[in-house]
Amino acid sequence: MRLAACPLENAFVRLEPLEARHRDGLRAAAEADRDIWERLYPYSLVGEHFEPYWQRTLREQDAGSLIGHAVMVDGSVIGVSCILAIDPVNATVEIGGTYYRPECRGGVVNPAAKHLLLGHVFASGARRAGFKVDALNARSRAAVLKLGATQEGILRRDRVCWTGRIRDTVVFSILAEEWPAVSDRLLSRLADAPATGTSGPTPDR
Repeated sequence: MRLAACPLENAFVRLEPLEARHRDGLRAAAEADRDIWERLYPYSLVGEHFEPYWQRTLREQDAGSLIGHAVMVDGSVIGVSCILAIDPVNATVEIGGTYYRPECRGGVVNPAAKHLLLGHVFASGARRAGFKVDALNARSRAAVLKLGATQEGILRRDRVCWTGRIRDTVVFSILAEEWPAVSDRLLSRLADAPATGTSGPTPDR
């Protein structure tokens, strides 16, 4: 597996490897829904928590264990999504660390972004792309299943969240041999959507 950071783009979103010029836009996007960080995320991007997250993400990018992407719609940062736990020896990755502004949820943004990320990792030689979701996050669990992933199990009391809550983590995966069929289904979902991430009737997330 030879996985490089590069811009990824389709008719709906552009994913740009995170760099300094995305910092303020991502902070503003995170602040658009302060409540969600306490309810559903193991970390926070709001207030004083943003800078530690930002610095940690850049360090992990430099170390090659993560590729963060600013999710762009119409030239503005509307969120973030990452390729995580990059393991070239075993040709495995995770897709996660995803957040979108509230108005960009439930539409075309997530399937469009995930199609780009999954296509990139499998084209780069990955044999497995994993997803880990908080068991309480019913919306994201449904979204990952709708992408075409297989639920593998639940890691009980797996992670301490920044609020002190100990979460159960649901594990999903898509394998390289499954990707062509998964890709076709995602493209079918996107086929009738307008070429914008934030307006008009769009597929469910």
